Amino acid sequence: MRVSAKVDYAVRAAVELAAVSDDWWVKAEAISDAQEIPRKFLDNILQGLRQAGLIESRRGPDGGHRLARPAGEIAIADVIRAIDGPLANVGGRSPDSVTFPGPAAPLQEVWVAVRSTLRTVLEETTLADVAAGKLPSEVDRLTKLPGAWERR
Repeated sequence: MRVSAKVDYAVRAAVELAAVSDDWWVKAEAISDAQEIPRKFLDNILQGLRQAGLIESRRGPDGGHRLARPAGEIAIADVIRAIDGPLANVGGRSPDSVTFPGPAAPLQEVWVAVRSTLRTVLEETTLADVAAGKLPSEVDRLTKLPGAWERR
């Protein structure tokens, strides 16, 4: 899976919002500074998260941004989908909708399995988990597999 800079920044911004009280409004400048996200890029990201219903925004001196619902109800997958669309696709199509001829036919199952694995991690891990530094046990287990930290 390739995580774009935009998705990386979006998840970090959302986690930054998750780390504050539900009733606090956080200025874009504070998020930008805390997570070292270029401000203009962040503004575009925040707009996408707002359009997806993940954050709320308010103008004015007491305004800013906050999560639209509790951090424990927003999965990392929700943020990724808001910014980049589906978690996994094959040539822009859903893995379950692709077919391949001849000996390549089983690739459909490989791509569906990849999507399933991504969902296992990204739909199970919430912004609250990351903000609290307490990741789901399945994520912890996967990071302990032999070779998990090796670059290939």
